[in-house]
Amino acid sequence: MTVPEFTENTSKDRWRKHVLAERRLLDGAQRAMESSALCHVLGELAAEHSVVAAYVPVGREPGSIEMLDAMAAAGSTVLLPSAHEPGPLRWARYAGRESLVTAPFGLLEPGGPTLDPDAVSGCSLVLIPALAVDRRGTRLGRGAGFYDRTLDLCRRDAMLVAVVRESELVDRLPAEPHDRPVTHVLTPGSGLLRLGTE
Repeated sequence: MTVPEFTENTSKDRWRKHVLAERRLLDGAQRAMESSALCHVLGELAAEHSVVAAYVPVGREPGSIEMLDAMAAAGSTVLLPSAHEPGPLRWARYAGRESLVTAPFGLLEPGGPTLDPDAVSGCSLVLIPALAVDRRGTRLGRGAGFYDRTLDLCRRDAMLVAVVRESELVDRLPAEPHDRPVTHVLTPGSGLLRLGTE
């Protein structure tokens, strides 16, 4: 973010409002270029992981359904979240865009059978939606807490990758004790970067 008054002491709610307002300014051409860049990186990255957890980007989130197709084409089994009730996310296997159905919170998810929350423990790569992430690995989500309750189920050596735009990678975000840090960030322009090494 290029807003100097925003610091780790700025409330999460204020950060969220700012990022969402910035995202509303993005045009379709820019989002298409971002999606193409993410697909390229994720196709290569997924080739190194047999089972990955991902999500369907919605609204102005970076990425598209094509990034799921790129990972599946690389040979990975792709699990997508199912968020129906409070608690850790359940999961379902991605079987192509025709398998997706409308879900709560304006999301899309596979219409097939769901797996228990601990299915994510079999994933060595976990893609995580975020509004912003800082260089320590602190992630700003939308506030529902689904991922906060899920990330403790991930294996300790899993790559936990927040997907954001370059402007959404910031120096410091507010952090709370229950926030589980991510290990990497993926942006359309800079690719995959490791976090928490400062």
